[in-house]
Amino acid sequence: MKILVTNDDGLYSPGLACLAKVASSFGKVIVMAPDIEQSSMGHAITANRPITYKTSPIIFEDIETYRVNGTPADCVAMGIHLFKDFDIVLSGINMGANLGNSAWHSGTLSAARQAVLFKQRGIALSVSLGENEIDFDNLSTYVHKALSNVINLNKPELLNINFPQLPNGEITWTKQSVQHYDGKVVASKDPMGRNHYWFTVIPIDGEEEGSDRWAVKRGKISITPMLLDLTDKQFLGSEMSIH
Repeated sequence: MKILVTNDDGLYSPGLACLAKVASSFGKVIVMAPDIEQSSMGHAITANRPITYKTSPIIFEDIETYRVNGTPADCVAMGIHLFKDFDIVLSGINMGANLGNSAWHSGTLSAARQAVLFKQRGIALSVSLGENEIDFDNLSTYVHKALSNVINLNKPELLNINFPQLPNGEITWTKQSVQHYDGKVVASKDPMGRNHYWFTVIPIDGEEEGSDRWAVKRGKISITPMLLDLTDKQFLGSEMSIH
């Protein structure tokens, strides 16, 4: 199996190291990751300047590794262009959950979506943050278990996997939680008294049973099958007409 591994936290993220190591137990891994952090980049692509890449052998001694001066989606496009067909593209492990509406702006999930656009399967992997540092040595066991359940499937083409910081070992299929949006603009002032603004998120209370947020809150590993098609098929199939 030929596997492309990328992320949005950058080449030096411990989550990327964990995923590359686990992925290497399933086949040959090539890592192409952003040279700097690209969190919340969404599906941005670089169109106003050239993209370059450099080999980075010091990062993973036994894994072919490259750093790219572009976005997560750029890394996937470059990887597929340079090394041709992969059996699967893995993105992560993101330092922070990508649950519910965060799927819209997640660079991690967008890299997996880019893979599907290039006719490759894509899997995004993320882990929730907490008060303590993430123990990736411990988490790697659960990452391997989750991937073992889905890596050889032909469908779905796009998966979003989220791990609690301390998984209980249970894996469940979930739906995307879209009940609320947690984005918020917070106004403040800098030391000179000038207005500035932070775009941040706010805690969401309550979650739909069977959703990704519901599962992770209960210590379960959430696997959400996703689609590229954003069409409102229910409306399209209704009897409404345009005159």
